[in-house]
Amino acid sequence: MSDALNDFGWVVFAASAAAAASAALVAGLMGQLVAELPAEDRQYLDAPPIGFRFAWLPVQLVATCLGSYLPEGLRRRLSHRLQLAGLDYCLTAEQFLAFTTLCASAALLLAWFISSTWGLNPLPGSLLALMIGSIIPMMWLRDRIEKRSRGVQKALPYALDLITLCVEAGLTLQSALGHAVAKGPPGPLRDEMARVLRDRRAGKTRIEALRNMSERMRDPAIGSLVSALIQSETLGMNLGPILRAQAEQRRMERFSRAEKLAMEAPVKMLFPLIAFIFPCTFIVLGFPIAIKFLRMGL
Repeated sequence: MSDALNDFGWVVFAASAAAAASAALVAGLMGQLVAELPAEDRQYLDAPPIGFRFAWLPVQLVATCLGSYLPEGLRRRLSHRLQLAGLDYCLTAEQFLAFTTLCASAALLLAWFISSTWGLNPLPGSLLALMIGSIIPMMWLRDRIEKRSRGVQKALPYALDLITLCVEAGLTLQSALGHAVAKGPPGPLRDEMARVLRDRRAGKTRIEALRNMSERMRDPAIGSLVSALIQSETLGMNLGPILRAQAEQRRMERFSRAEKLAMEAPVKMLFPLIAFIFPCTFIVLGFPIAIKFLRMGL
């Protein structure tokens, strides 16, 4: 018996030593990877979104590993979508893809652990969790692009009115943009106008700065405005009437969108009304009647 206990003790000691050595090896490799991470100068970059900050070191590690294997077409598409979301000064395509990979891996491990704990087959749940973890960051990026587009469409008429007032008062377009940035409400449109002013201070011409804004946003209203401004710049036309016409057009478009949403509201409310409100109403009205019939039958 004592020999068996001694053998068991040696087995436990060997397993513990092997586990400690493996943990030390993994920690050493992680430390080496962290030490070899290229230094990132974020002095002129915006802070990443809050979800990325909590996992920034793993994101950097995975992004460094994926950087050389990322296809150029996928990198361009992700960079374009990050630009539409206003995140091109926050994240790179590699960092966003790394965060997506980490989300998918975390969802996969969590589903595998829960399925194993409950004694279920872990494969279906893990595959479903992997798919959901991969889709969630893409859905967040899509929602951010749509929210940014709505914010631009909402703030554009007011910004154009302010710029028109400044231009008609005798200011240049650049000074009028500066007043719109200083006095306008915070939002994506003000950030983009501030980037136009930064491009101008960096030495770009007015036409280049405006075209860069149009390419970044890819919004029809912004494209129309930039085309009108470039045409007036080229032909030497008066900016006041052009800006006033643009502001009136944007205001009419915003009113038309509001009318469209108001007309769509009853249709969107139809399913919740039928699926949730009507059954509850029928239950409240029919329960006393059903009780009365049951008592009459008894």
